[in-house]
Amino acid sequence: MSVAPPEVGTGAVGPALGQSTDTSDGASGARSSKLTPYFLLLPLALALVVFFLLPLLSQINSSLTSGGLEEGYRFTWEFGNYREVWVDYWPQFLRSFGYAAVSTVLALLIAYPLAYTIAFKVSDRVRPIMLVLIIAPFFTSFLIRTLAWTTVLADDGPVVSLLHDIGFLAVTDALGVTSDGRVLATPLAVILGLTYNFLPFMTLPLYASLEKQDRSLIQASGDLYASAWAGFWKITWPLSLPGVVSGTLLTFIPATGDYINATFLGSMRESMSGNVIDALFLRVRDYNHAAALSISLMVAIVVLVVYYVRRAGTEDLV
Repeated sequence: MSVAPPEVGTGAVGPALGQSTDTSDGASGARSSKLTPYFLLLPLALALVVFFLLPLLSQINSSLTSGGLEEGYRFTWEFGNYREVWVDYWPQFLRSFGYAAVSTVLALLIAYPLAYTIAFKVSDRVRPIMLVLIIAPFFTSFLIRTLAWTTVLADDGPVVSLLHDIGFLAVTDALGVTSDGRVLATPLAVILGLTYNFLPFMTLPLYASLEKQDRSLIQASGDLYASAWAGFWKITWPLSLPGVVSGTLLTFIPATGDYINATFLGSMRESMSGNVIDALFLRVRDYNHAAALSISLMVAIVVLVVYYVRRAGTEDLV
């Protein structure tokens, strides 16, 4: 018995052709869905190119030029600019990192108990109020907040009087942190200003890291006869390290480049790299050395940050 062959466009052949067409449409749709994230990132990429990459390349170009405003600037691969700023401004360079490191440690010592209390000890009704109080200083200008510290630390103010009464200034005078019983125009004033102004940048990441921790882990450590102190060091502290790393970076990096606190709370003896860069750019108009110092500061910060993150064991943050 013979079997007639299927007609073209019907039977087994027809669906096969239709299936091939659907597969092509599905492949193009899959490619489109893969490209969607890149299209969404395009505005951010353009912003990074315009506001970061191009200015960075301009600064690098300026740092390798020779000449001045009168005779003009020429790109000559003048690496001597870097050597000159390192020789001339190394005290301000080291002072920037020293002040930033001390203020970061002080901010961590203040912010960690505060964030821990907000995350674990206060009620849900009080917690939002305390968080608002932490970010409330941001409602005021950075400059105004810094100028307010000139009143707080005034020589005839209550804070300085209290420090005199408890003998604190006598000790700090011996260490060279204060001068002649004064707090203003000393390293202590600059460090206090940096700590205060960047304290919220330390507190909020710490709170975010502590708040999402599983409370049952602490209860389990108590069931295993661990003390509260042991439970903190074995559970709470390791789990909060991402917040510690984020907070220290958000505090240390802007504090290193800051010049407002040194300008209003310090003196020429407390000037930082930011003060030198500001003077070279806006007053001296020495653009090539100003750019060289800016690039040197940025490279040093990047190297320290990468080393710190790797030592902290949180490479995924870089």
